[in-house]
Amino acid sequence: MLAHHLATMAHQNAWANHRLLAACTQLTQDDFVARRTSFFPSIKATLNHIVTVDWYYVDALERGVRGEPVNPRARDYFEPEEPFETCPALSQAQHAVDRRLVALCEGLRDDQLAIVCEVQRERRVDRENIVRLLSHLFEHQIHHRGQVHAMLAGTPVAPPQLDEFFLEAEESLRAKELAELGTSDAAIWRR
Repeated sequence: MLAHHLATMAHQNAWANHRLLAACTQLTQDDFVARRTSFFPSIKATLNHIVTVDWYYVDALERGVRGEPVNPRARDYFEPEEPFETCPALSQAQHAVDRRLVALCEGLRDDQLAIVCEVQRERRVDRENIVRLLSHLFEHQIHHRGQVHAMLAGTPVAPPQLDEFFLEAEESLRAKELAELGTSDAAIWRR
């Protein structure tokens, strides 16, 4: 059951990113890069941070599941710090890493949840249980999506609703977006 929950979290993560990025791609380039109050100083910087951190952790997770050693060049995912200048280009990259994360989580079985993944830090290698690492990654996403959501409120583009977790009664409200991602409620919940 926990493996399935992690898969639903990966799907929810991809859906929330899809919804947020659909709003952000409506911004002008000036609004996308404008200096704002948040942990990172712009929507562009925050979204770039999300995607580079995803590359970093998804790589570690995939390697852990395959039983491979740490990627000694994993820190290269952060160079440059902001690899994408435009939201459409960033959106493509985010959707690609989201698909990798969904595939990884869809492939997990409960008997694999004790897998330890190695994470290359600046001066050391951390060893983290796959459940803890996935939980960290999902929380990281939620945290920074919330910041982008707040920054969007200061633009002409309305921030989309993101505080849902696939409630059954609201299935019709996300059906189109899930179809755009190549899935459905039935597929995610295996009904």
